[in-house]
Amino acid sequence: MRWLRWLLALALLTACGSQGSIGGDAGSIGGDDGSIGGDAGSIEGDAAAPGSPKSSDEALADKIGELVMVGFRGTTLDGSEPILEQVRAGQVGGVVLFDVDLATGSSRNIDSPEQLKSLVAELQAAAPSPLLVAVDQEGGRVSRLKERYGFPATLSQQELGERNAVELTRSQARQTAEILANAGINLNLAPVVDLNVNPASPVIGALGRSFSANPALVADHARAVIDAHRKQGVLTAIKHFPGHGSAPGDTHLGFVDVTGTWSSAELEPYRTLVSEGNADLVMTAHVFNGHLDAEWPATLSPATVTGVLRTELGFQGVVVSDDLQMGAIADHYGLETAVHQALAAGVDILLFANNNPRAYEPDIAPRVVALVESLVREGALAEERIDESVERVRDLKRRLTPPR
Repeated sequence: MRWLRWLLALALLTACGSQGSIGGDAGSIGGDDGSIGGDAGSIEGDAAAPGSPKSSDEALADKIGELVMVGFRGTTLDGSEPILEQVRAGQVGGVVLFDVDLATGSSRNIDSPEQLKSLVAELQAAAPSPLLVAVDQEGGRVSRLKERYGFPATLSQQELGERNAVELTRSQARQTAEILANAGINLNLAPVVDLNVNPASPVIGALGRSFSANPALVADHARAVIDAHRKQGVLTAIKHFPGHGSAPGDTHLGFVDVTGTWSSAELEPYRTLVSEGNADLVMTAHVFNGHLDAEWPATLSPATVTGVLRTELGFQGVVVSDDLQMGAIADHYGLETAVHQALAAGVDILLFANNNPRAYEPDIAPRVVALVESLVREGALAEERIDESVERVRDLKRRLTPPR
């Protein structure tokens, strides 16, 4: 009923013209409508009384919350965890799940199919509007739903590409999508469409994450994965734009320059899938690519995200950053610069996987909401820019079916 009330309210707001103008990874490689309630944690001001009009600060904070996706600790929730309060307050629009906590080596969010389904249901029940619940379930080494937790074994994308049997890829993707849908997970941060042009690339080729070095074959297999997920009501994010397959280093650990190794062929799977309408979300890479931008890495680059992806390739859907706590970003840019520049570049969802061995930040969501609100109030970032992303995210969420 919570979902139904939200959708009806959203439809009414749209009809009345009151609505705003309006993707390894995720930290480890294992390889407005004003209906979103609550104050914004560190943002000053009391929450409006139930049913009363929201202040402009509250409405802006609600919108910003839609653009924040975070990871958190816990296989169960007792009601007092920060993530639950942040969900209730509308400070996050999505969560990302992991099986292992990299800082502690212990279980993080996934123990069994039954536990996972219960956890996701509890999060959704707390949310005033539908959450995006994401996971990296690519297959092979990058799988959060592993055999030891009671899930079926999977082949890597490289193994599937080497067999070059698209129907086998489709069959595995169908099984994966059914499992995700049953658990209530509505976004798979897959498939990888990076080209395997450097088999030794530490986070792509070396982990078997690429279907092939052939752009057409990559697009064929990715299309099968996307179609199988869509039939189960699960969204996908193709990654890592504009191409990570030639990277000589690991962006989890630090700065990676692909200027001397990247080629425009790495754009072809994106060009094909976008032109066909087969891209739900696109995840950015943190690689520096001097061919496209001489100053910023891809996630922070207006020339790459807005110029190439949106203008040249015509993608008008949701762009999600790779984890903004990865070394390539966190070690070279402060939080304010990274958040500001990602939004200015055209990124819609700011992903903080919160699964970094160096630090766990349970308050990252309210801090980001407060930071973006401050940027808007100071005139450093236009509210219209926020509205554009909010509308894209809400359009995406309208495609979701209620969790099972």
